[in-house]
Amino acid sequence: MSPVTAQQCRWHEEGGGQAAAAQCLAFLDRIGIEVDWLEAGQEAQLLDGLAIVGGRLLVDPATPVWPGDLLHEGGHIAVCDPSARPALGPIEADGGDEMASLAWSYAAALACGLPVEQLFHSGGYRGDGPWLAETFSAGHYIGAPLLGFFGMTAPDGAGPDCNQPRFPQMRHWLRQDCPTS
Repeated sequence: MSPVTAQQCRWHEEGGGQAAAAQCLAFLDRIGIEVDWLEAGQEAQLLDGLAIVGGRLLVDPATPVWPGDLLHEGGHIAVCDPSARPALGPIEADGGDEMASLAWSYAAALACGLPVEQLFHSGGYRGDGPWLAETFSAGHYIGAPLLGFFGMTAPDGAGPDCNQPRFPQMRHWLRQDCPTS
């Protein structure tokens, strides 16, 4: 069980605050993504108050964090090749990984009851949060074909007789060894 609790950290209220953070943390714990403390000497990475080190999501309890960013950063861990996951971090800018993480975080937000506007908030995504919320809400699932390729949901273009869950439903929350199984 991850040691981080929502009560011990600071959260942006516009992003749902402590209640939203508790939902996200419980979801990440349930699917096996470890959330731990950002320790002295470790620095936040692309998002204030968060880092990915050794395949774990780290939180700085003193820095206000958008709760939805827990899911987005968790998405980077989830879509990583499982053989590389234990050494993952810091995240390097990569378009494919970013798109897969966007799609994964949307599916995760639906699964844990986080409103899409709190996931794709106005305080991030280089100002594109509201556009992303509108795009995903309209059924335009940026990055979902990659999740299909990774075997995490039905492949893009799979027919109606496909026995795998269709995005935003997920077959696996963590990428497995074989993307076509």
